[in-house]
Amino acid sequence: MGLVVYHSGLLIHPRFKPSKIKAFESVSRLQALERVDEELTKGNERAALSIVKELQGKSGALRCFGAARQVPQRLYSLDELRLNGIDPSSLLSPVDTTLGSIERNLQFTALLGGLSAWVAFGFSQLQVLIFSVGLLFLWSVDLVSFNGGLGNLVLDTIAHTLSKKYHNRVIQHEAGHFLMAYLLGVLPRGYTLSSLEALQKEGSLNVQAGTAFVDFEFLEEVNMGRVSSQMLNRFSCIALAGVATEYLSFGCAEGGLADINQLDGLLNGLGFTQKKADSQVRWAVLNTIFILRRHEGARSKLAEAMTFGKSVGFCIDTIEEAINVEDI
Repeated sequence: MGLVVYHSGLLIHPRFKPSKIKAFESVSRLQALERVDEELTKGNERAALSIVKELQGKSGALRCFGAARQVPQRLYSLDELRLNGIDPSSLLSPVDTTLGSIERNLQFTALLGGLSAWVAFGFSQLQVLIFSVGLLFLWSVDLVSFNGGLGNLVLDTIAHTLSKKYHNRVIQHEAGHFLMAYLLGVLPRGYTLSSLEALQKEGSLNVQAGTAFVDFEFLEEVNMGRVSSQMLNRFSCIALAGVATEYLSFGCAEGGLADINQLDGLLNGLGFTQKKADSQVRWAVLNTIFILRRHEGARSKLAEAMTFGKSVGFCIDTIEEAINVEDI
């Protein structure tokens, strides 16, 4: 009958072909990732991360988790970034022209509608003033209570409906965050692709679309006031992965200003000088672009899975299937 050997925790007969072995590995990985999804759904982040690390270490089923090759960390100049095909101004200064255009059109439409109603119904100046003050009050409440969440919900929903480019850009942006985190050893715990989806899942207008991570290790270091260089490097690259993906996909970044501001806030909070902060950001930009360029195919397949709302576990399996171990 022949010797039976163990391979990744499975009993494999010597006469089985490599393709069949890979199929067994895939099934085993999917089953384990379903457990990860279950733990994340329950909010058991530590348990989910424990399963992933076990799959990474003992069985080798998750070969890509935390396995990204990175560029050496040193002081890089702007010229060096440009020599590597990176224009920092197109990447680090995002301006959302789509949302800006929609907001201006809504304001113009509201003004035109108000003037038309004034003429059609013969509103008095006092009535127009009261209506204007009421709108201003609602706008102020949204800013104070929901951090502009209601306005963002309206703009984002319209943009996803009317602009295919905007919809695709958001998907690519979040796929960049997800992929970068996974390859650097940070487990994503969920994602949303629109403000409406975020409201449905979280039940709050204060939560915007984005990718969330199992970040208790990072938060523990922040609370102690000491963030390790390894953790800071991970956070920096993950924060910039969205704008970097947009830059690679569309030539410039439009979304992601909040990500950049968050990174700036962290560096300022850690007491970084401007020179030291610039050095950290330049390295992170180069490293992030380097990794994303190398794994463009995996990001494309991941974005497709995220488009259909696949689970975190399914998305992880998609990454593992798309990347060859020698290409990590």
